Amino acid sequence: MEDLVIRDADVVDGSGAPSYRADVVVDDGRITAVVKEAAAAGCQRPRAVRELDAEGLVLSPGFIDMHAHSDLALLRDPDHSAKAAQGVTLEVLGQDGLSYAPVDDRTLAEVRRAITGWNGHGDDVDFDWRSVGEYLDRLDRGIAVNAAYLIPQGTVRALAVGWEDRAATPAELERMRRLVAEGMEQGAVGMSSGLTYTPGMYAPDTELAELCRVVASYGGYYCPHHRSYGAGALEAYREMVALTREAGCSLHLAHATMNFGVNRGRAPELLALLDRALADGADITLDTYPYTPGSTTLAAMLPSWANEGGPDAVLERLADDGTAERIRHHLESVGSDGCHGVPIEWDTIEISGVADPALADFVGRTVEESARRRGEPPWATARRLLLADRLATSILQHVGHEENVRAIMRHRVHTGGSDGILQGSKPHPRAYGTFPHYLGHYVRELGVLTLEECVAHLTGRPAARLRLPDRGLVREGHRADLVLFDPATVAAGSTFENPRRLPTGIPHVLIDGRFVMEDGRRTDVLAGRAVRRTP
Repeated sequence: MEDLVIRDADVVDGSGAPSYRADVVVDDGRITAVVKEAAAAGCQRPRAVRELDAEGLVLSPGFIDMHAHSDLALLRDPDHSAKAAQGVTLEVLGQDGLSYAPVDDRTLAEVRRAITGWNGHGDDVDFDWRSVGEYLDRLDRGIAVNAAYLIPQGTVRALAVGWEDRAATPAELERMRRLVAEGMEQGAVGMSSGLTYTPGMYAPDTELAELCRVVASYGGYYCPHHRSYGAGALEAYREMVALTREAGCSLHLAHATMNFGVNRGRAPELLALLDRALADGADITLDTYPYTPGSTTLAAMLPSWANEGGPDAVLERLADDGTAERIRHHLESVGSDGCHGVPIEWDTIEISGVADPALADFVGRTVEESARRRGEPPWATARRLLLADRLATSILQHVGHEENVRAIMRHRVHTGGSDGILQGSKPHPRAYGTFPHYLGHYVRELGVLTLEECVAHLTGRPAARLRLPDRGLVREGHRADLVLFDPATVAAGSTFENPRRLPTGIPHVLIDGRFVMEDGRRTDVLAGRAVRRTP
């Protein structure tokens, strides 16, 4: 007999087609049969060792988080309910140009410090890998959900060039090309960049294009956090479209928002730009999270010149009164490139996490609020935090616009990505709530998307971008990565006040036909593995 039959489910298959009622049969980790309208037809119904009554539930493919920051969380937290409970069955790691492979000992130490605010210090992780392939092998030992990996261009540059703001030599560029090729051969699905983060931001377009050509030769895609989401956002989008068109590389725009006051109501301009490129034959997709605030580190707000040389150099500049005053002037008057060319508004910068427990009183307050309580200017408070917390402070940045969020999520190349930072005592609720928030708020409550459209955005479309031929759809022969949810009750439990609450209305999640969530509870199953590039 087969392993499992899911009876009388309302199947939303990930293609965008209308839903239908069916029995879905699972055996040995794959979907072996989809029997439509089985009960009504009066035919002999499929039988299995286990039968699950799905009356009133939607059955869909597992959700794919196209922008995740679980690079260490998957290793340190076998439970990982932050994603499993949302119905996420695959996360794409290595985002924003900074992650933990490929590295040598020096670069690993530097990267760990640079992105402590994203992933923690990692003192509880055994970094027993150095290459992309070794990291993927580590994931293969068993993790909560599946994971794919993007080669982080900033890490590659740190390894080959360092953290200096200068052009790469021909030999360094060739080494970067080899590192990217090796990573793709070892299973990466593409390359990411963080072009407002050091050292990735120091790469000119000519260098990025050379690396994108390597990625394209392996059928991968380029996923940039581009050079501005603020004053220069549209120009930055145009830059990425032109760069990848020249390199012949597919493009996936990371957390493709239009934030800050200068971009209120301007999402149609972005979408028109993309539509023109798509009509001209460009291969472009994008991801967004269904919230208005962003999330990053406080150190990311600093101007690029202040970040040159790596974390120790940044701390030295912050400790020097004269240099710190220059940084303040760039932040508050000029508009730091780290803050996307917009003068910083301290009342929009909420502290979401600190590494030093002694600084916990700052969490949940804006920099302006904490400064007022201390009777000092906001920059004095921000500088104090940066130095005391050794650059590890994470923030929420309340600069988004709801009309832009809705317009972009409707686009035909849109996919879902949480950009979920799991660190800090008060992280962004998108880490725990992105996918049920799409389904509950934007589908059921607002009707921005139909259920079929939304599920396609979260499953079939991202699987196509990742070139995964047997995932993202409810089809015979496909892997049984599946979610069962109640369309009448599915909702994000996480809020800005209580960001770690789990969602409601998602009772069952399967990966390779094994229950990782059952009756609303996390099982002890570790069915996740590394998902490598399909040749």
